[in-house]
Amino acid sequence: MNALLTILFLSDTYGGRTHDKPIADATPYPLPAGSRLLQDLGFLAFTLPQVEILMPTKKPRGVELTREQQWANQALHQRRLRIEHVHSSVKCCRIVKDRIRLWKEGVRDLVMELCCALHNFRVRLTPWQPMV
Repeated sequence: MNALLTILFLSDTYGGRTHDKPIADATPYPLPAGSRLLQDLGFLAFTLPQVEILMPTKKPRGVELTREQQWANQALHQRRLRIEHVHSSVKCCRIVKDRIRLWKEGVRDLVMELCCALHNFRVRLTPWQPMV
């Protein structure tokens, strides 16, 4: 995803019971060196070579976060919130969020790819504010 919030990469689709971390480990991400990757705490051990990982600071048990850590977490939350809005924009196509009963090989991936393409088309027609 870029500053205009268009979707640039889509991995293969998986069933709802598959956790995201093994999918991320198995997928070759085409991120150039020097990129920054926003990820949440579900991907603690996930790394990519020459890519800066931006992740919120986890609150230790019994200790409060410092003001700087709280502000950094809020800034990351604002950026990730925009990404969640992109997810909801893709889910405007109800076929993505409802149960898909199309069992032919590759059809589910094609449906997700088409819904992401529709999102990119909508963004190109009415661009959102760029992400900071």
